[in-house]
Amino acid sequence: MDMITAAIDSVRSGRARARRITGSGAWKVRFPPIATLGFHVLLRGESWLIPADEDPVALRPGDMIFTAALTEHGLAHAPHRLDELPPFAFDHRPEPAGTADFEFLCGTYALEGRPPALLRQLPGVVALSPDYDGNPGLRTLVDMLVAEYEARGPEAGRAALVDLLIVYALRHLQEQGVPLAVEPGIAEALHGIHERPEHPWTVRELSEVAGMSRTSFARRFAAAVGTSPMAYLTDWRLSTGARLLRQTGTPLAGIARRVGYATEFGFAAAFRRRYGVPPGRFRAQSG
Repeated sequence: MDMITAAIDSVRSGRARARRITGSGAWKVRFPPIATLGFHVLLRGESWLIPADEDPVALRPGDMIFTAALTEHGLAHAPHRLDELPPFAFDHRPEPAGTADFEFLCGTYALEGRPPALLRQLPGVVALSPDYDGNPGLRTLVDMLVAEYEARGPEAGRAALVDLLIVYALRHLQEQGVPLAVEPGIAEALHGIHERPEHPWTVRELSEVAGMSRTSFARRFAAAVGTSPMAYLTDWRLSTGARLLRQTGTPLAGIARRVGYATEFGFAAAFRRRYGVPPGRFRAQSG
């Protein structure tokens, strides 16, 4: 089990979105720390990434920005401080193609509620300069997502392309030395949780899967993943339930059993605490 696979699995309870952001002249925006995971790709022109706590980064066409959940950042025509940028208007309408000074394609998973623990372990915002010549398939992915956006195709098509571009960004970070893997014992425990969320796991049983003492396992799991084993298990069960509600017509009782709850009432109560709405409303809003 690697962090890339787990991260992608974690966001699939959210809705995949793509949009084009354009600007001309003295153009600048700030993105608030909201629950999304995704990227920006600069398609045309030049721009600057404005992180919260680092110096601005110059961008050239083809550059990609990876953004983790709850990471505030900005884009601008020139270097600025983040607090100098106005908030992005999410009802922003892009200028007609060919008229703007620069153009970004953005792909995100919009997540409901608090992002899963694993996503909170990822780097916040990172600028990447992909090797399109060495990886021509990446250029094809970007072009396909542009086409999906312009055609306003089905969400399933956008989700698949957003998945692949996020995977590319995470692999690139891993190649640059960012730790996106966990030690084998913790990986085995994560694999067990992910493959069998319905199992009545305990910390002792998970520590046996990991081949560690209970105390050592709990400490090393929290250090690697960012939360306790039982909190992670609950988080995974509920994000899996959210994905099943969004993507399937399985009755609530069936979903509850598949994610480890004895009754649909227990699942519904935990789900509402996590997402702020009951499962039925979540499913209706996702339709």
